[in-house]
Amino acid sequence: MNDINLYLIRHGKTYCNKEGLYCGKSDIALCDEGISDLMLKKKENDYPVTETYFTSGLKRTNQTLEILYPKEKYDVLPELCEYDFGEFELKSYEDLKDNREYQNWILDDIGTISCPSGESKKQFRERIVIGLNKLVEDLKSKNKKSALIVTHGGTIGTLLEILYDDEKSFLDWQPKVGDGYKLKISTGVPFKIISVTEIF
Repeated sequence: MNDINLYLIRHGKTYCNKEGLYCGKSDIALCDEGISDLMLKKKENDYPVTETYFTSGLKRTNQTLEILYPKEKYDVLPELCEYDFGEFELKSYEDLKDNREYQNWILDDIGTISCPSGESKKQFRERIVIGLNKLVEDLKSKNKKSALIVTHGGTIGTLLEILYDDEKSFLDWQPKVGDGYKLKISTGVPFKIISVTEIF
């Protein structure tokens, strides 16, 4: 049984991060501040070098990887995209707080209520777990021992809450923009996350 070192990096800052907007499937780019912050972070820190690289396929993740690893080619794993907020996309809590459908979704502890034209928490969790399984199986089949994916705060936080330590919420697990975690994964069936370490 072999172990894999998998790095999960959160994309750089967008205007939605700055303004506190729900942004999932919306394919927005990094803001100017996000680009300059990433370039500075790259100068000040040693980002890990791995055998293979991935993104979720959205502009903000592609741009982040291309800034941090300009010479590396990468593949796309859309199953690890951010939550699909449907009609709540690009809106803030203040915009939505009096919306009955929003209130129902926020208060849904079971996770079966979908955002209008979007997905439920349960659907999101299932999708990203399938995506991580797909990634681990791909790495196993190619005998890769290390990989890095630039993805989203909600994706990273939720995966670690589900698969590693549910005593912390997905919000607690979310790294800051440009930051992330090193996961040591045991490639049994099913695979298991053995340890999680902050990169910086």
